[in-house]
Amino acid sequence: MTNPIRPTDEDARALAQALMTEARFAALATLDTEGCPLVTRIAFGLCPADQPISLMSSLAQHSQNLRINPACSLLVGEPGPKGDPLTHPRLSLVGTARPVDNQSPEHAELATHYLRSHPKSKLYIGFGDFSFVRFSVRLGNLNGGFGKAFNLTPDDLAPS
Repeated sequence: MTNPIRPTDEDARALAQALMTEARFAALATLDTEGCPLVTRIAFGLCPADQPISLMSSLAQHSQNLRINPACSLLVGEPGPKGDPLTHPRLSLVGTARPVDNQSPEHAELATHYLRSHPKSKLYIGFGDFSFVRFSVRLGNLNGGFGKAFNLTPDDLAPS
């Protein structure tokens, strides 16, 4: 059997970067205290350095899971309006999450940037239980459609 993973090329890098840039939400996978997976939908954006971030409530189960175990995975990319959903590109990002203190200068900088792409977040961005989470990506798996699988490094995911 031949390896289904193709060599990473500029088209794969560009598609992965586009999926992250266009995404406004993602599926987040975390592990609970017993090691059971939990997948939830979260808001998704990129910080000024083009790393994934999200604005989360500390009351959410996924936030509580990340405090105990910061290992996580994100899935970005949505099926188009027509055709088989499995033929549309999607990107899995594997890494760790780091909370940003909502009283820190970093939080204020992220808030200014984030509100440009998520203006409705203005309703709750100042709530005491909401803060940003920054994701450090260790690897990416791009499925660009049928027969188009790629493994990506953090360098592959950085803008050119």
